[in-house]
Amino acid sequence: MSSSSSTADPAATADAAAAGTPLPHAAAQNPDDFAVQIADQVESFIVAVTEVAKGDEPDSAVPFLLLEVSQLLLAGGRLGAHEDIVPDERYEPDLGPEPDVDELRERLAAMLDPVDVYSEVFDPYEPRKAPVACRISDDLADVITDLRHGMAHYRAGRTTEALWWWQFSYFSNWGSTASASLRALQSLVAHVRLNQPLEELDGLDTDQDLGEDALAEEAGKVMVEEIAGPLGLRPVK
Repeated sequence: MSSSSSTADPAATADAAAAGTPLPHAAAQNPDDFAVQIADQVESFIVAVTEVAKGDEPDSAVPFLLLEVSQLLLAGGRLGAHEDIVPDERYEPDLGPEPDVDELRERLAAMLDPVDVYSEVFDPYEPRKAPVACRISDDLADVITDLRHGMAHYRAGRTTEALWWWQFSYFSNWGSTASASLRALQSLVAHVRLNQPLEELDGLDTDQDLGEDALAEEAGKVMVEEIAGPLGLRPVK
């Protein structure tokens, strides 16, 4: 993997940032507590993806995103396996306007171009579902939106509310969204590592609803040589 001694490792930067900004509500809690561990993983993901989106290390962006999404889904799996979490209050307290993620989304889209768009089947248990076009940048921005919403509750001391939201939104949105982007990132890295051509959805966009045959017709060829360098994995001879 290519690297430079003059630039920071995004993962190391994210870890340092997370370590330097402890969660107020977690400061006095047992680090082995389930809520603290989930909150730490959520915060780590938000910080790490934000650092990657700055574009300081574009050559390492895809491998680091693969790592961060994988680690986040471990937290999701723990939430999914946990018994149903019931919030303390019947109605969710008003958190005010959601933080804007458009800049983050745009930075990721620019950095991941032209491998941002991929095809996905939303529910593998629904028969004859046609693949649709998705974007990794959209996925990550949407996941962060869900995670930040729960983090706002957690920072306000509403631990149960935060856990309820993270668990509910894991089942309803960010779990499947993160899983889809993980498959795309893993496939991208695998194509490069295995020295295999990658099919690009040339001209495909997320406002198109195309079946499998149409996706095949739209697909062009992008050789591994064209993406190995930007991914920073290894040169192709």
